[in-house]
Amino acid sequence: MKKLIIYSLVFFVIVGILLTGCGKKTEERNIKIGVILPLTGQLSTFGQSVRKGVELALEEVNREGGVLGKKVELIIEDDESKTDTAQTVVTKLLTKDRVPLIIGEVISSITLAVAPLCQRYKVPLITPSATNADVTRTGDYIFRTCFIDDFQGSALARFAIESLKAKRAGILKDVKSDYSIGLASAFAKTFKEMGGEVVNEQAYAAGDTDFRTQLTSIKASNPDIIFIPGYYNEVGLIIRQARELSIKANLLGGDGWDSPRVLEIAGASAEGTYYGTHFSPLEKSPQVQEFVSVFKQKYNEEPDALAALGYDTLKLVCSAIKRAGTTEGQKVRDELAQTKNFAGVTGEITIDENRNARKPLVILKIEKGKPTYFISIKP
Repeated sequence: MKKLIIYSLVFFVIVGILLTGCGKKTEERNIKIGVILPLTGQLSTFGQSVRKGVELALEEVNREGGVLGKKVELIIEDDESKTDTAQTVVTKLLTKDRVPLIIGEVISSITLAVAPLCQRYKVPLITPSATNADVTRTGDYIFRTCFIDDFQGSALARFAIESLKAKRAGILKDVKSDYSIGLASAFAKTFKEMGGEVVNEQAYAAGDTDFRTQLTSIKASNPDIIFIPGYYNEVGLIIRQARELSIKANLLGGDGWDSPRVLEIAGASAEGTYYGTHFSPLEKSPQVQEFVSVFKQKYNEEPDALAALGYDTLKLVCSAIKRAGTTEGQKVRDELAQTKNFAGVTGEITIDENRNARKPLVILKIEKGKPTYFISIKP
């Protein structure tokens, strides 16, 4: 009986060792990267686009041999467009999955909520599209592959004055959005510095559906242009209601407009409006056209700016890990900070001393029911 018990114990110990060994081999075989996105909820089209971009880049990276001789694996979490859910899934990625790096989030408010967690654990976080200037001020482990709102707002103001010849501007901003507030502030500052006048500034909150009171007030101020730094769900309604009120002023926005939902909601009212973003599939460079072609083959649709930013972000991250020769947080952080002239489909990316990307703003105009390339504005 004693022998049977001893043999049984030995058997289970050996099995345990074998299973542990297998687990280690699996872990060593893959480099895991966390991704947090709003795959459901209010801003889900942004999250779905970024997911398509990172997954396309993942296929290419692994087909070319992976990173450091290992396959790259994504652990993608849906934060449901909610701050508390985002904090929960980031905590999971940091403490349970123990990922060496996180890509996300896509909007500024949620990124600002989760960035301190990554900074505390000294795990690099790199956002593809959160443009509020405060995001990277959280700490030295926080990066982005997009431009910041200070540049975007200023560039849009320059465009309004130089290209659209606007002298009087109205502003309609979302007071619950760090993104919208920052973009409105940067636009107003440059617009005034260049001799323009902000004649009326109104506010709304995310989730609102009736903007007629604010738009009527702005209309009475007789602006040449109305700047609407919001996200696509509200923006589509604002555009439609502005035209229903017979507002003739040019309508201008930022990269929060860059979703097919704007056209779905606004319909024909969106014709002739302008917005700034990070990418145009109409760019003629061979690199962009190859990306567009491969993306279409895989998803049967054209990539938008969020998809392109997701694609560039994963490629840039993998490049940094290769240069570091390890997934150790400090060394990957240092290589991300040293990124210079990275050739992305959204433009050449250089990470500056504040861990922000310096790159051009693309202006699109909605013509014949679709966004068309209009002009690029360099930093």
